Amino acid sequence: MSLDSVDLGGAALRALTRQAEGLWQAVQPSWPDFSVEVLPSIDSTNTELMRRARAGDRSPTLLVALEQSAGRGRRGKQWHSRPGGSLTFSLGLPYQPADWSGLSLAVGVSLAESLHPELRLKWPNDLWWRGRKLGGILIEAAISGQQRYAVIGVGLNVELPELRPDSGLVDEAAALALPPVPPAALQELDPGRDAGHWLAAVVPALVQNLQAFERAGFAAFAARFAARDALAGLELRLSDGQQGQAAGVGPDGALRLRTAAGLVDITSAEVSVRPR
Repeated sequence: MSLDSVDLGGAALRALTRQAEGLWQAVQPSWPDFSVEVLPSIDSTNTELMRRARAGDRSPTLLVALEQSAGRGRRGKQWHSRPGGSLTFSLGLPYQPADWSGLSLAVGVSLAESLHPELRLKWPNDLWWRGRKLGGILIEAAISGQQRYAVIGVGLNVELPELRPDSGLVDEAAALALPPVPPAALQELDPGRDAGHWLAAVVPALVQNLQAFERAGFAAFAARFAARDALAGLELRLSDGQQGQAAGVGPDGALRLRTAAGLVDITSAEVSVRPR
């Protein structure tokens, strides 16, 4: 067993470390070299696992941080976390799916199903609770020859965060000339749970779903995503100026936009929407 943790005596850190051994026991049969590390502070769990992968360490690893000083979201946006206020972790693993398309949507499906039946998914990588952003997903890959190592980063608000001027929420809204959508927090789903409980709730299922995606791709998740699609049927405005009605996603996970010119598949853009 490889299990590294640092306990600084804080309640928030203890909440995470007490779950580490149980998570290792749950996942280790699937990944014999699996390790769990809980750190009090780091620049970014994704960045650290990518550093290790580039240095040759590509073992399956769950890296959890109480606090991140330079967390990253999609398109380089910052993800700020304070001790106990959020759940931030990255799962790194050797990964060889036939097609990577739709992986962030599959991860979102797994997280949403583990967290709450009413949680919705905003294409391509956000989790929403009643029209507000609860968390996000960032997926990266290190490639060397035929070997690929995936790093799946997850950030979830445990408590309602301060809406900082340099946060991703503010950046996205400013780019679209709109006020930012206020955040949501896991405490609204169940105020009696701490970050450690939520970590234990999502990781085992995430491992199983990643294995399912590696075997079957997004096809295994398409219907499950559609059932939680927060954008379906809404009028959208994209950062590239396109406008139209959301019409679900394609077999590759691309957002389908019904425009005046017809149906268009969107693979990369910021989406503006205010849900009904």
